[in-house]
Amino acid sequence: MTHRALQRQGGMTLVVALVMLVLITLLAMTTFNLGKSSIQVVNNMQNRDEGIAASRSVLDEAMSSTRFFDTPSDALNQPCLNSNHRCFDLNGDKVIDIVTALSTPKCVKVRTIKSTELDITGSEEDRGCSLGTPGDFGIVGGQAQRGNSMCADTTWEMAATSQDQQVQSEVVMVQGVAMRIPTDNADTTCK
Repeated sequence: MTHRALQRQGGMTLVVALVMLVLITLLAMTTFNLGKSSIQVVNNMQNRDEGIAASRSVLDEAMSSTRFFDTPSDALNQPCLNSNHRCFDLNGDKVIDIVTALSTPKCVKVRTIKSTELDITGSEEDRGCSLGTPGDFGIVGGQAQRGNSMCADTTWEMAATSQDQQVQSEVVMVQGVAMRIPTDNADTTCK
């Protein structure tokens, strides 16, 4: 081979090496971006799951007491920012990670239970709703004539919104709750 042919071949090796270097660089950047995207997806899912857990916790706390129908605008014990708010420090660093706000529970359905529907011999809850021997038999429109008990079956809608304080992601959970409450409470809170 001549000297000139060797020089041309050496130039071609350089071009092939540069093309290969560009392709390897593109492959490395694509792999890095895919890995970064996967980490972001996992972080977003973790933030969502933490928000759902915080919302469920607040909804469970509100449903486990009578405060949500006695005082709907102040349904949580020991709120963190103001009424119906709960703060969560997930990693114990004394910094609030998630704030969950409980919307004022809304009574969406009320049905007064008739005395004839009660099982006062088998159900403690029904015994608490019975009127006993009412003294209003002669009064027109009295409880005994209407046949109503002292309880009402109600359906409530409760919503909890959790907001992650770092990334500002938000999760909203809505839950329906069926609750038997005294008719006095139903008259005042379920209008």
